[in-house]
Amino acid sequence: MMESLEIIHLYENVAVITDQMLQAARERDWELLTQLETRCTTTVQKIRDSEQPAPLTAELKERKISVIKKILADDREIRDITEPWMAELAELMKNSSVTQKLNRTYGASPA
Repeated sequence: MMESLEIIHLYENVAVITDQMLQAARERDWELLTQLETRCTTTVQKIRDSEQPAPLTAELKERKISVIKKILADDREIRDITEPWMAELAELMKNSSVTQKLNRTYGASPA
């Protein structure tokens, strides 16, 4: 079992990673964003595996709440950036699929 301070450090590590994820999303660096998501998931799993309900000092409780708020704010902004891009990508893939089906059906050669 990890100590409360170690758990807080893991939360802070997640906050650092989500900040990096936000920067990657802003720069549309999808490969880096994916790599960071994997690191984030691994760290969150460590928290889940290690955190036990335990009373925190007022200072640690405030610190934890502040970090969680930062993580959630970053997550929301990342979603605001990625969701429209994902919808655009899905539309492009759908259009490409339709074009391929039409070409196969009507024998058109690819341009």
